[in-house]
Amino acid sequence: MKTARRIGVLFLTTAALAACSGDSGGNAVPSGWIRQEYRAGGGSYLDRSDPVTTVASEIEKHTAPQDRTSSGRMVFLRYRDDIVAVSPYLGGSRIEIDDYRGGYHRWRPHLSSVWPDPDSDSFRGGGPGSGK
Repeated sequence: MKTARRIGVLFLTTAALAACSGDSGGNAVPSGWIRQEYRAGGGSYLDRSDPVTTVASEIEKHTAPQDRTSSGRMVFLRYRDDIVAVSPYLGGSRIEIDDYRGGYHRWRPHLSSVWPDPDSDSFRGGGPGSGK
């Protein structure tokens, strides 16, 4: 009987740990979906007909970002570890995916007053309010 109880406790402990150790926070950038949905072009993805706001909304509907902001004619979607930038391109849109640190530095003029600097002491990653 003790063996059965130990096995039961071991099973429940393993199940609980597996449930808790999943993808911390989820919210990964939908890069696979973007690759399937949009045409690759020079290190980015293109939608030759839809405007920036339409493309950003399509991506957002597929996987909700932690935050969304716009600057000028661009839209930025913040995911757990990545930034998706959607900008105008020849009557359509260009989609670029960067890891958060690289994307933040690349797009700093558009993001510095909105999202935290990944090099600051107060940056903890994980999105607004996460882990604080």
